[in-house]
Amino acid sequence: MQRFSNKVALITGSAGGIGKAAAQRIAQEGGAVFCVDLNEAAVQATVAEITQAGGDATAYACDVSDESSVQACIEACVAKYGAIYALVNMAGILRFDDTCALHSTDWQRVIDINLTGTMYLCRAALPHLIESQGSIVNAASTAALSGLPCGLAYSASKGGVLAMTRSIAVEYAKRGVRANCICPGDIKTDMAKGIAFPDSMDWDLMPRIQSISGPKGAETVAGVIAMLASEDGVHITGEDIRVDGGTLS
Repeated sequence: MQRFSNKVALITGSAGGIGKAAAQRIAQEGGAVFCVDLNEAAVQATVAEITQAGGDATAYACDVSDESSVQACIEACVAKYGAIYALVNMAGILRFDDTCALHSTDWQRVIDINLTGTMYLCRAALPHLIESQGSIVNAASTAALSGLPCGLAYSASKGGVLAMTRSIAVEYAKRGVRANCICPGDIKTDMAKGIAFPDSMDWDLMPRIQSISGPKGAETVAGVIAMLASEDGVHITGEDIRVDGGTLS
């Protein structure tokens, strides 16, 4: 299956986790992938894996929370490949805090990366996506759809991403651009492994963030991303798709 032949995807957060899995999947399907992450060494490693497997990939270091860095990233992708067909925004951070103890700087960092960073990428890429009649896939979360204990900042950021994505979908539908969200749940990633919980965490609430069948790998989300970004998703826009193993079912 070569759904991305002669097409370019810019993928943030591609140093690891879902972003890396999405880059690998789209490259396997014939796409050129512009792999973006703040961790330059790790994103270079992702590109090395893709190219060794015969794919076309380029690494680019970018701070998605910095407006000028994002603009330079978009320009670099277009300079390299001439177009952007798919924008896949997977860069993000997750933290848990007792809401009463949440520091404003920690709140702002989550919002800056998860929500504002996604906006910067969408805004800068949209003129190119209009030209290519392309697609946006943003990372929301099950936290955008249901309460997440001790996850105030993360939930707010992902709820914002979901609402923003729907607005883009409506505004740009007649101009040929689609915009959708994935809402992952219990996925095995390095980010999930490094979670620190506050002492006040009520562990009786943990089933709200655990899948029925147990956590699955990032490749399970990558398959959904590839579908939404490809022509197979041509009549899907403004949608959120849960990949959570039945957590919210």
